Amino acid sequence: MGNQKLRILVAEDELIVGYDLCDTVSEAGYQVDGPFGNLSSAMLAYQKNKPDIAILDVQLGDGIVYPLAEQMMAEDVQVIFHSGQLTPADVALRFPNAQSLSKPCPPAEVINSVQVAAANH
Repeated sequence: MGNQKLRILVAEDELIVGYDLCDTVSEAGYQVDGPFGNLSSAMLAYQKNKPDIAILDVQLGDGIVYPLAEQMMAEDVQVIFHSGQLTPADVALRFPNAQSLSKPCPPAEVINSVQVAAANH
């Protein structure tokens, strides 16, 4: 892979949270797409530019992110869920291989998850 930057897609319907996540990730040296507030825009972005890692809010403006997450995982994208409603344990029941963060999440924890995902990529 060389020194090519990993691309991270951020889907988050609370824009302030979304922009914070994007800032955190880009300051850590990753390339960022987003934040996308709904499934349709996240899907379009995903089809246009496949990311290496995705940080996905479980509940987006127009629905639950699981179908998109499943498609991403099937195509070897590392998925990190980010949720205010569900606990990481809830998410783990459905997606045992994915990481999960609960909102609000400190930047250091976000970066830590991204680094774990990058190592598994």
